[in-house]
Amino acid sequence: MDHTDSVNADPATDTHTEDRFQRFRNQSGFWWLGLCNNFAYVVMLSAAHDILEQQEPHNATVPTPAPGLLQSDGGNSTNSSSYGCNPVSTAAVLLADIIPTFLIKLTAPFYIHKVPYGVRVLVCVATAAVSFLVVSFSSTVWMSILGVIFASVSSGLGELSFLSLTVYFSNNVLSGWGSGTGGAGVAGAFLYSALTQAHLSPRNTLLIMLLVPAVMMISYFVLLVFPPSFPQWRPREACHCSSQERQPLIWDNNDEDYVQDERGKEDRQTGPLTFVNKIHILKGLLRFIVPLAVVYFAEYFINQGLLELLYFRNSSLSHAEQYRWYQTLYQIGVMISRTSLFCIKIRRVWLLSFLQCVNAVVLVFAVYYQFLPNVWLVFVIVLYEGLLGGATYVNIFYLISKETGDREREFAMAAASVGDSFGIALSGVVAFPVHNYFCSL
Repeated sequence: MDHTDSVNADPATDTHTEDRFQRFRNQSGFWWLGLCNNFAYVVMLSAAHDILEQQEPHNATVPTPAPGLLQSDGGNSTNSSSYGCNPVSTAAVLLADIIPTFLIKLTAPFYIHKVPYGVRVLVCVATAAVSFLVVSFSSTVWMSILGVIFASVSSGLGELSFLSLTVYFSNNVLSGWGSGTGGAGVAGAFLYSALTQAHLSPRNTLLIMLLVPAVMMISYFVLLVFPPSFPQWRPREACHCSSQERQPLIWDNNDEDYVQDERGKEDRQTGPLTFVNKIHILKGLLRFIVPLAVVYFAEYFINQGLLELLYFRNSSLSHAEQYRWYQTLYQIGVMISRTSLFCIKIRRVWLLSFLQCVNAVVLVFAVYYQFLPNVWLVFVIVLYEGLLGGATYVNIFYLISKETGDREREFAMAAASVGDSFGIALSGVVAFPVHNYFCSL
């Protein structure tokens, strides 16, 4: 009977089942890669308030806490300011978390094709693990900042590499990546908030999170099903892949008209892109990079410049706990909107950027005039903020994947990622004087 079943099996059905299973593996693989890539970055921002509370003892006669990050008082600041300010804005951690990423995204698209994908992933795994170790065993703010920088290197290199990698797979992996990066926000912020609030020491919390780089390695090397000619351990220039092998192979039915209009434009040039080609592509990407930078400037100015100052003393939550849950709810909004690409696409991304700027203006006035009645209203605003930011990110990269030719798509996906990092870095710079102004009142 077994022999008869195998003879009568429909090869087309077997192939279709295999294709569906392969698509599922690749989409799942990119989901996990997105989660793992952004995880350390999110954890460092969630820990920003606590990182800055860990100060060097000013008097040798004062008992020194045991070595390790964040020996805090539970977040109840003794600062006399009504804002409960730290001496340094959490923007300090934001800048350490974003400037290395920004520099990588700004320059790497012009040379990263010389580094094999396998090597890039190993570097991402190593730097993420080092970031958790350095921050968990730090005894000073600046040692913690060094650990944050390692997390930034891992996240920046990983994002531009994995976005470029999507062009070698079917169309659905970009949705998986976007959803996974949104999931990283929830997982990172929630786990840090929940574990520390459950009285697990910050050091042990971060050491537990060393599992995440290991999951990244498994997701990439075990879960993904690569095309036969994929340049895993050799530079892409040494790969003789045709443009057909690099482009996504499967399209959704509702994309057919869009594909015919945009993707159907044949790129008749061959060979690697020149520097002049890349500059020309960057000019065309400005209509995506600018709104991406604007929306991320507004939301990170809120997150790292204003949220720390929205402190409600009548709440049962301490200052540190309020800040952690602001970050967690923001990330929940990001996860929901980045997953929405499966069912809805938004082309008017400028509208999303404008609405995020409105959020920033409203919260600036809320900090100055302190007219918001309770922390719960801020929770709702922060959730909405995350929805706008996540939707902007995932729809912009979806549009780029549709509107660029086969030859330039890999570079375009990596190069456009500089937009969010530029906006975040600029918000960190602006957040410093804003923090100092409000704390001086």
